[in-house]
Amino acid sequence: MKESRRNFLANMTKAAGALLAAGAAGGTALHAKGTTTASAALTEEQKDDLFFVFQEEKVARDVYITLGEQYPQESTFAMIQQSEQRHIEAAGALCESYGVDTSYVNLDLVGHFELPTMQELYDACVEQGMLSKLDALKVGELIELTDIDDLTRIMKGMPADVVSVFENLKDGSINHLDAFRRAIARTEG
Repeated sequence: MKESRRNFLANMTKAAGALLAAGAAGGTALHAKGTTTASAALTEEQKDDLFFVFQEEKVARDVYITLGEQYPQESTFAMIQQSEQRHIEAAGALCESYGVDTSYVNLDLVGHFELPTMQELYDACVEQGMLSKLDALKVGELIELTDIDDLTRIMKGMPADVVSVFENLKDGSINHLDAFRRAIARTEG
């Protein structure tokens, strides 16, 4: 079990590193289909970051939907997936405001992602979460910790409206983290 957790963490680290490296190296843009309008207010890297957050919120929601179906007795997943839907909508509104095209993303298709690294992240989270209910809850904890760190990093240098939305998303993730930690304690206890 420790070995599979180590592999899961290595996969998450590799996926996040690949996303960051692609953006930093000027490689494939994270919003690969381009933008619908030009915005002088954001750099291409910042637009990539908006799309990254949009997709990261979808990963969280989709993982919670999938693990919630696997462990229907654990209500934490159902409650938080609804909140993640609102996070997707908020990040999507920012994308639209700044001309980041998300029209090709099928939000209704659970577990499908345009970015290969996000697909790998979803797959790794679900694989780890299927091991046990406790592992699933720990996946939720790790997703929320990752979201908090990513939002904190990405909001630096963003316009005030983006920072405001990201602060709200971060506050939501802190609440989700607390809920997962309570569920973990209840399950371990």
